[in-house]
Amino acid sequence: MHIGILQTGRAPDDLRDTLGDYPSMFERLLDGHGLTFTTWPVLDNVFPPDIDAAEGWLITGSKHGAYEDHAWIPPLEDFIRQAHAARRPMVGVCFGHQIIAQALGGKVEKFPGGWAVGRRPYDFDGKMLHLNAWHQDQVTELPEGARVLASNDFCRYAALAYGDDIFTVQPHPEYDGRVIDALIRLRGPGVVPDDRLAQARETLDTPTDAQKMARRMADFLKARAHV
Repeated sequence: MHIGILQTGRAPDDLRDTLGDYPSMFERLLDGHGLTFTTWPVLDNVFPPDIDAAEGWLITGSKHGAYEDHAWIPPLEDFIRQAHAARRPMVGVCFGHQIIAQALGGKVEKFPGGWAVGRRPYDFDGKMLHLNAWHQDQVTELPEGARVLASNDFCRYAALAYGDDIFTVQPHPEYDGRVIDALIRLRGPGVVPDDRLAQARETLDTPTDAQKMARRMADFLKARAHV
């Protein structure tokens, strides 16, 4: 199955040199699931010709806020609404989770509780999955018709579904401990409180359930490829 990656952000330069950029992280995460990928860097206003350019879509994370004034955000929202109307399968992660909610009528804002950084537990209907997080923004108001699939005490809307065609998650299954470590060093100081960075450091070597989430994402996309 051919997946179009809509790239909305870039990893820090030093991280890209060693672990690749965000699309590469998703390709590693989803390796072995029968998927091929083409990336469109929408943050550079490079968009697919139409929603049929791939069989399914994946929207990456970003350092930008969904509510910020960037020229590429309105056309990305239009693309999301077109794909949703046509029932194209789509997955969104972190910023992708947020921009899909915003495009479909929800609200995204900086969370008063601050940052979630590092390994966190998420309750998926009674089943706990531990995934890495790196965010301050959250979906704070749901679009009409959105279903909540996961939450925790810090993030009420941690995973959402829209009909049977869109699945989104706030945490980052594509981030392993090496990525979190690099973000702590390169983007954390002076931005994320020191105590939260310290907590994240303590779990860098603790396994996550990223591969369980990878299977869920891949199965979701493939099940809807020819609906």
